[in-house]
Amino acid sequence: MADAADHNAVNGPAAAAALGADPRLTAARAVLWLLAALLAVRQAASALRLPPGRRLTDPDTWIGENGVLHVSGGLHVSGGLYEAVDGPRFTGTPFSGLVLSPLTSSAQQALGVAWTFGTLLLVAAVGLVAARSLPGPVPRRTALLAAPVAIALTMVSLPVRGTFTLGQTSIIPVLLVLSGCLRVPGERTSGLLVGLGAALQPALLLFVPLLWSTGRRTAARSTAVTFAAGSALAWAALPRDSWTYWVHHLAGTGLGDRADSPANQSLHGALLRLGLSGPLETGLLGLLAAAVCLLGLRRAVRYAHDGQPLLAVALTGCVAVAVSPGGWQHQLLWVLLAAAGKVGTRAADRAVWPVTVVLVMTLPSDVLLPNLAVLAPVRDNVLLLAALAAACAVPFLPRTSPHWHHPVPTAYAPPAPARWSRIPLLPFWRRVLSRPNLLLELLLIRVGYSLYSHIRAAAPDSRALAEGHGRRIHSLEGRLGIDIEHAVNHAVVDQPLLRGFFDFYYTSFHFVVPLAVLALLYRRSPGDYRWARASLGLATVLALAGFWLYPLAPPRLMPGLGFIDTVHGPQDLADPQYGAMTAISNQYAAMPSLHFGWALWCGLVVFALARRPWQKALGLVHPAVTLCAIVATANHWVLDAVGGAAVVAAGFGLVYVLSGPRGSGPAPAPPGGDLLASVPPALRGRRSGASIGS
Repeated sequence: MADAADHNAVNGPAAAAALGADPRLTAARAVLWLLAALLAVRQAASALRLPPGRRLTDPDTWIGENGVLHVSGGLHVSGGLYEAVDGPRFTGTPFSGLVLSPLTSSAQQALGVAWTFGTLLLVAAVGLVAARSLPGPVPRRTALLAAPVAIALTMVSLPVRGTFTLGQTSIIPVLLVLSGCLRVPGERTSGLLVGLGAALQPALLLFVPLLWSTGRRTAARSTAVTFAAGSALAWAALPRDSWTYWVHHLAGTGLGDRADSPANQSLHGALLRLGLSGPLETGLLGLLAAAVCLLGLRRAVRYAHDGQPLLAVALTGCVAVAVSPGGWQHQLLWVLLAAAGKVGTRAADRAVWPVTVVLVMTLPSDVLLPNLAVLAPVRDNVLLLAALAAACAVPFLPRTSPHWHHPVPTAYAPPAPARWSRIPLLPFWRRVLSRPNLLLELLLIRVGYSLYSHIRAAAPDSRALAEGHGRRIHSLEGRLGIDIEHAVNHAVVDQPLLRGFFDFYYTSFHFVVPLAVLALLYRRSPGDYRWARASLGLATVLALAGFWLYPLAPPRLMPGLGFIDTVHGPQDLADPQYGAMTAISNQYAAMPSLHFGWALWCGLVVFALARRPWQKALGLVHPAVTLCAIVATANHWVLDAVGGAAVVAAGFGLVYVLSGPRGSGPAPAPPGGDLLASVPPALRGRRSGASIGS
């Protein structure tokens, strides 16, 4: 596999120099390397700023007096590496304990600095090795830009972020295996590196059958011998700890967090979280592990023979972590490396797999999936499911596929000039005619909304400032003669049926109607879906700026004005942090009103696209009723609705500037032809899109 990786390097210094002369390529490389450097500085600074009790929490358990990492007998605690009065202290193998034992005499502060910068060097090395091992022939432009991208993605991944703070050594086996399988030419040297990685993380012995099946049998034997020698050396030096680890803890099960902890992203951990235990769990684990090993390793061997060594190594690593009794989150860097595989025959689908991997590997599971009980089994095992999907299910393209270099191109509408000649369209924003990939779209919508919720919750929420703005808004409405909130609020309170209707409308239709409109457009009008989705997203981003710049108390949180909160019930205005909503929402993010803004967006989209007059009229009913609801329930001022309308108008305007009028579509049909005559034959009939691999 190392020879195949070397073949994929940039084809000659002259070609690289020619590409380097391209000013756009040079600028792109500079920006990407700058981004990688900034991420490295940020990660190092974040780790070094943590107090001692939260930084390097694994080595912190070895701390003795005066902040010196020293424990009698190396890493022994209360007579053993894995035995302590208050529970297990060390989670690595006895060999890793033997390797780390010199650190136990280091000062804590010095070790923290050395560990942080050493981790940065390891991350850079992993990124460089991965970038130079992409399946070839790699376009030279890609090869030159891949290294900083790989380093940046590795830097922000969950396993590496945990390494900075926990003090784990899991990135070292990854680098050893990558170097041994992909970069080192000698068979025995390759096996030595992979064997050292397996001695630190025993599940990596699964690389022995991969090496053997790909014709590198000397490397496979060397790996096994190195692992056995390292384990025997540790057994001789730490016999009690070795017995405890290999016999009592079964290669690490039960060390560190509980085996059913969400941090254990292995099949064993998932089965325990599902409530299985005893012989049933053990038998089912054995069957599942055997099936994953068989299927995953067969796929890895196939892709290795196909000239995709990095993908083969990544899939084997995913199998190893999944079947290990303790596959902890910090060991799952292999999933990120699996992004090197190509998936999908359409150009529009090529981004689905890498984007999914990046999102899974960089964001917490509660950002990816809502906090619903029915989704808990998926949310608690997101990383495991990603590893299993990579190893056993994702249909990566072979290099012999005709779509490897030439995917089915995406259909674009001809560029439409803006109606205002002084506002040119951005050249990189083109109108796509086909339907976007559903999985990618759902992921981006969910992640986008989650980020919106986090940013909104983090917006300034000073009560004094928000109430001051509320008094100004109330005074301005009085001067304009539109201060109707109090009268409407009290009129509704006296009518139980009307109050119940507006309360239900306010709490229920805010999300349901926009999602229904988007789903209908996605199914029936892909081009209009993209236009509508982009305008909604831009309006929401602009609303976030309003929340930050102008925190505003809604009428229900204004003391002395006599408003009644019909949705949340009575409250103590001396302490307005009440109810379940305050735990997930900034109560002073009222200007602009996205309740009304999203409703207005729905009404305008339906009005613009509906064919029948009654449908257009029905579309406008929703924002009208929503306006009544937000005022009647005392959740917004009338001017909040004006702000919501302003950001929606700005969202539609920005989409117009970026991509032209909504109606711009295929070019007029040539004489004697139809509208699809200007579209490549391979794209005809694909306006409705398809799933991955279609």
